[in-house]
Amino acid sequence: MSTATIELDTRRVDELRVLEAESVHIIREVVAELERPVLLFSAGKDSIVLLRLAEKAFRPSPVPFPVLHIDTGHNFPEVIEFRDRRLKEGGHKLIVGSVQETIDSGRVQEVGGPSGSRNRQQTRTLLDALEAGRFDAAFGGARRDEERARAKERVLSFRDEFGQWDPRAQRPEPWSLYNGRIRRGEQVRVFPLSNWTELDIWRYIQLEELELPSIYFAHEREVFERDGILLATSEHSTPTKSESPAVEWVRYRTVGDLTITGAVRSRATDIPGVIAEISAATVSERGETRADDRTSAAAMEDRKREGYF
Repeated sequence: MSTATIELDTRRVDELRVLEAESVHIIREVVAELERPVLLFSAGKDSIVLLRLAEKAFRPSPVPFPVLHIDTGHNFPEVIEFRDRRLKEGGHKLIVGSVQETIDSGRVQEVGGPSGSRNRQQTRTLLDALEAGRFDAAFGGARRDEERARAKERVLSFRDEFGQWDPRAQRPEPWSLYNGRIRRGEQVRVFPLSNWTELDIWRYIQLEELELPSIYFAHEREVFERDGILLATSEHSTPTKSESPAVEWVRYRTVGDLTITGAVRSRATDIPGVIAEISAATVSERGETRADDRTSAAAMEDRKREGYF
């Protein structure tokens, strides 16, 4: 390895440690100011990094808040297996909000049809879980580089007593000073990874040797194409007569409801291979692989006001 390569690698590590320090600072500040935080965990790469940062923020003590997963019932089995194992090994308390239970209770209605998804239905389940736990802060793994609507997001994103987001009510954050004071009934979503990019996430995963669900790496899977997205064939997502399933080498850039989360064709079976692919990519992971995110920025802001993010 040349001297220039060594210097470049060292610089990248230093940049990651700066991002790490910023995120750890945010997590500690919120725990100091708010009474009942919770960490939103999807078992995706961003929430895996977020959980590691929370562990670093308080070690050797345990993380002083629980982990909340909103289960749509349409998850990849590999992701649920990883979720349970990772949280058990880390000694974390897991709270699961079930979208199926929310549907069964009549609080939301199931969306049918080939393009039916529970992605929007989980909003109600999330708000109910936050209210039941009396949580006043929720750590999330959203990043500003994911799409235009999130690019305007603050690190501390305030929600009113109805869980709605008002962009005009957000507070300035000069010099990384965060005002976490809220009134009774209000909540704040906290995004410690705001300044990270997808490439930063993968380089940090490599640096920290973090384990990921297997679907993040290339494997053979039966998929079919719908509206330019490769969807996995499953009991929850089946091809129509005009859609032909085929076994292909694919991987996933993001994790979510398998009825709307698309795969990308890939032969990257390890982290260096994934990093090489991302470095050459011109489309964000959500833009390339999330069927529900192929929408306008205005529609995305509407979803934020409804409490989705």
